[in-house]
Amino acid sequence: MTNNTMVTEFTLLGIPETEGLESVLLFLFSTLYACALLGNLLLLTAVTSSPRLHTPMYFFLSNLSIYDMGFCSTTSPKMLSYLSGWGGGISFQGCVVQHFFYHCIGCILCFLYTVMAYDCFVAICFPLRYTIIMNHRVCCALATGTWMSGCVHSTILTSLTFQLPYCGPSKVGYYFCDMPAVLLLACEDSSLAQRVGFTNVGLLSLICFFLIVVSYTRIGISISKIRSTEGRQRAFSTCSAHLTAIMCVYGPVIVIYLQPNPSPLLSAIIQIFNNLVTPTINPLIYSLRNKDVKAALRHVFLKRCLSLEVNENI
Repeated sequence: MTNNTMVTEFTLLGIPETEGLESVLLFLFSTLYACALLGNLLLLTAVTSSPRLHTPMYFFLSNLSIYDMGFCSTTSPKMLSYLSGWGGGISFQGCVVQHFFYHCIGCILCFLYTVMAYDCFVAICFPLRYTIIMNHRVCCALATGTWMSGCVHSTILTSLTFQLPYCGPSKVGYYFCDMPAVLLLACEDSSLAQRVGFTNVGLLSLICFFLIVVSYTRIGISISKIRSTEGRQRAFSTCSAHLTAIMCVYGPVIVIYLQPNPSPLLSAIIQIFNNLVTPTINPLIYSLRNKDVKAALRHVFLKRCLSLEVNENI
């Protein structure tokens, strides 16, 4: 790869069809990015600080917060730098790293949502055996499996993309080093990489979505068999937050795939939604209707305020 590569730096041209909107987008995206980091950090703090939340569901939720912060950090800093007028230059190595972590964390999140759907399925369909099925060893194995799968998936895509020679031009017509945008600049035929990449990403998304649909179909059947209204409401509230998050992730993707020729601007909007908006609203989805999380956050803030008062008195 080193011998064939002549391009040492790429230039990211930014979000298509947004010329003249840099100041507005900079304010909007920087606000969303800050809220995403703060919200997920607070959610992670609440889960780790409260022993009551040390359960499988919150274990996977804390993993989701970590990966959400990482996912929005793969593209947002460079995008904000470009919007603030610092230019869109990125080194070849930086482009490789950005591409790897974007697809790695994206794949991890895809599998993690599937694992969380399975966790809801076990909690609703097998409540008496829940702690036995979802024991500590199983949870760690599932979390490790999502991480390893993401690394393998991203290694394949990154290797296919950057083993090709790039001898110019070096202007990437997108706001980050995504595989389709970078492959357009290759000096050799990139059809194999494009086919493998599209098949890999498409099959991964379809398999995960199919497993999620199967899990929630079983959950719906189990909830319909509960006789009491209170029991049905309690069971539905257990998984309603995760179902909302799933709709936010897969809904825009389904919309763009249903269109035969989506515009570059629409594709960018969908990716920004998944990459920046979803990590921002996930903490709200999982905390607004969750009494345990809100209680844990209040405890953290009260403890912090008390410690500050004690330090002032000393």
